[in-house]
Amino acid sequence: MPDVILVGCWAHARRKFDEALKVLPPDKRASPTVALEGLSFCNRLFEIERELAEATPEERYRARLERSVPVLNEFWEWLEKQSSQVLPQSVLGQAIRYCRSQRDKLQNFLRDGRLEIDNNRCERSIKPFVIGRKGWLFCNTPKGARASAVIYSIVETAKENGLIPFEYLRYLFERLPNLGDGDLDELLPWSPSLPDTCRARKDG
Repeated sequence: MPDVILVGCWAHARRKFDEALKVLPPDKRASPTVALEGLSFCNRLFEIERELAEATPEERYRARLERSVPVLNEFWEWLEKQSSQVLPQSVLGQAIRYCRSQRDKLQNFLRDGRLEIDNNRCERSIKPFVIGRKGWLFCNTPKGARASAVIYSIVETAKENGLIPFEYLRYLFERLPNLGDGDLDELLPWSPSLPDTCRARKDG
């Protein structure tokens, strides 16, 4: 799709250096190695993100340009240097090649302070479905997979908007059969016109 910008996941990039570190003998893992150095670059970026967890999107955007960009520039230079010194087919070589090939996507989190540096939150949301899908026989057809994907998307979007999924789905099933033209916006998870019965109670 021409209007979609892919944002790379730094958790995936970090994981590859972690895997390269784990294939080393145990007594070598704590000493300075190329794998550990690559991992430290990723850790520095994640540390910045942790410190910006409570920042507004605008504050996060400015801070990333000031603090994350220098780390990234150093990382890209380091990758270029290491790529000529590491065996391409080794685990470390694959980690380096992955990051270099994904450079543009891995930098796209800098475009907007609302973007996250990884997609861990999304992966955590779909993990229950991934674990359970082997037992759900209706998922073994394209139509079944599409139907389940629609339901999962509705449920997770409801949760992200502070709704009770069961109550929200019940409300949808009651309203959708009699939905008139132009009324769909009123049923979306972020609609202010949803009844309070759909909303999760806030503590305090």
